[in-house]
Amino acid sequence: MKLLTILFLKFLLLSNFVMAETMPTKSKILTKSSECIKDPKNHLCGELVSQIEKFQLVVFNQNRFKCQSSLLGLQSALVESYFLKNYSNERIAFMTPYVIKNC
Repeated sequence: MKLLTILFLKFLLLSNFVMAETMPTKSKILTKSSECIKDPKNHLCGELVSQIEKFQLVVFNQNRFKCQSSLLGLQSALVESYFLKNYSNERIAFMTPYVIKNC
């Protein structure tokens, strides 16, 4: 019984160190998008694409399709500027008001 209790406590203590992945907020996405407009080669821009993906899936499940479409537009502009090395800060800036309005 003591062994089982010790194993349970170890599991409980170890699981507290694992941080839950948080959902990005609209304001964080917009802030990071502004940073990507200034420097699209920043490593945060690549991470932002993944964060937007998570957020747009959440809004899709909430049937918030205008928000999802706006996020997808912003995400595609970031992919274009970061991964395809096609500097498109105008497209990122263009999509930001739609995210603000629809999300």
